[in-house]
Amino acid sequence: MQKLNKYSLPFNKHELEPLIESIIYDEIFQQPNPTYSKQELLNKLNEILIKIVPIEKAEKISLFFFDQFETIRRELEHLIFTFYANDPASKSEIEIILAYPGFFAIAIHRLAHVLYQLDAPILPRFFSEYAHSKTGIDIHPGATIGKNFYIDHGTGIVIGETTTIGDNVKIYQGVTLGAFYVSKNLADKKRHPTIEDNVTIYAGATILGGTTIIGKNSTIGGNVWITESIEENSVVYLEQQPQIRKQKTEHHNDYTI
Repeated sequence: MQKLNKYSLPFNKHELEPLIESIIYDEIFQQPNPTYSKQELLNKLNEILIKIVPIEKAEKISLFFFDQFETIRRELEHLIFTFYANDPASKSEIEIILAYPGFFAIAIHRLAHVLYQLDAPILPRFFSEYAHSKTGIDIHPGATIGKNFYIDHGTGIVIGETTTIGDNVKIYQGVTLGAFYVSKNLADKKRHPTIEDNVTIYAGATILGGTTIIGKNSTIGGNVWITESIEENSVVYLEQQPQIRKQKTEHHNDYTI
């Protein structure tokens, strides 16, 4: 067996965690007293990148990544109102920014996806796993996700690398958008489903397969298992009746001490 110390880690992961938080809150949401200036954030990201890629590529990735912040900010500002409109329990936009796990996971995914498209090693997955550890929502950085993606609650959601999600899609806790099976020789294949515009997927639903398409304007009920395409404007649900019986009444002696 090879010894673990043959792997020399390129950077301390604790360097990245505050960097991610600062990018979200200092740059994307422009908090009044930022932890780091934009130049400081750029320098810190460069310091990390040059440990894993040539310096020319590091600079290119950093500059393009930071250039996307304004676009991401506009998308997230619109998404705040999507969350507010869909959740009757929400009290303010600030509450959504600071305390909604679904919103945080999507915000991190927007950043991770840019890094993924730039072919930056390690960092995209680290960003997504940081969000996963904080929220319980596992979105691979390679997943392509459209506008106004609404996640309610979110715990236990899994979205695979080659998933494609359209605009105005809503999903609830425990949803899996996954592959039929895992094999390394499928790395370059589309393994995960396509969810078209205006689809709602309720809690516990599992949708599998790279050729599986959920047609637009469809509703997928809770706990269903789907492995083939669904036509647009469909409603999919489990037809089963709960069983109800009377409990046996047992009498116990009460003891007073």
